[in-house]
Amino acid sequence: MFRIITVCTGNICRSPMAELMLTRALEEAELDDVATVDSAGTTDYETGRPIDERASRKLGSQGISSSTHRARRFEDSWFHERDLILALNDDHYEELRALAPDEESRDKVRMLRDFDPEVAGEHPQLQGIADPWYGDEAGFNDSWNLIEASIPGVVEYVRRATHATR
Repeated sequence: MFRIITVCTGNICRSPMAELMLTRALEEAELDDVATVDSAGTTDYETGRPIDERASRKLGSQGISSSTHRARRFEDSWFHERDLILALNDDHYEELRALAPDEESRDKVRMLRDFDPEVAGEHPQLQGIADPWYGDEAGFNDSWNLIEASIPGVVEYVRRATHATR
């Protein structure tokens, strides 16, 4: 099984949105039998808490349930247990790369938006998704749109990595 994890700060806004959106996209691409997605935060600020209500509403408006999500912190052992570690902004990217125990683990850390053709290959500082927690619904709509733009690239990456023919 190809394992992906999406990572933000507290694991209540961006990373669970990305997790659930990618999960649906993999199901739609019939790749859910070869790949799975989960999420975590770089901090334990929100551990055990549900997804932010605004993120939940945005996902729900698109037919995606987030009712079982509970925030958790990224664990160092996951560097070896995950195949692709997707950071939601450059702070997460830098922190994860600094924590990585070896070069192979560091190479697994990518910016989610490196899969968005509009900013692929740009410096991580230009690929971040701003934390919508500090704003209103508009920030969650922006997060949705930026995550959504990256999903086809991630799905294609999984297809190539797993040699799936679907």
